[in-house]
Amino acid sequence: MASFTLIIYEAPYSKERALTALRFATTCDLEGHKVRIWLFENGVYLAKKGQNVAQGLINYGQMLEDLLKGGIAVKACVVCADARGLTEAELIDGVKLATVHDLVEWTVNSDKVITF
Repeated sequence: MASFTLIIYEAPYSKERALTALRFATTCDLEGHKVRIWLFENGVYLAKKGQNVAQGLINYGQMLEDLLKGGIAVKACVVCADARGLTEAELIDGVKLATVHDLVEWTVNSDKVITF
């Protein structure tokens, strides 16, 4: 099985890139691959607690929570979160703030790195 690091730059609901990344992560997990998610730039908003989307829309936050419950590691860039006024307490439980050093470690130890 392969290991993937997914880097998400896009905010939820603005485009479908974050949704595509979450769908890819879910499929990797279902197929038995190791997958980790790194949130960069506006992608940190994906981990914001309390997302209340309009009826009929997919709740990206719930998708992320489901992945976390399944054991997938999710980290958010601390510099990006700070710049956007997000604290770890405002993030979905299980999402950790981290530095680029952590991302370097993940990418070095992944078979594939994919950006969304």
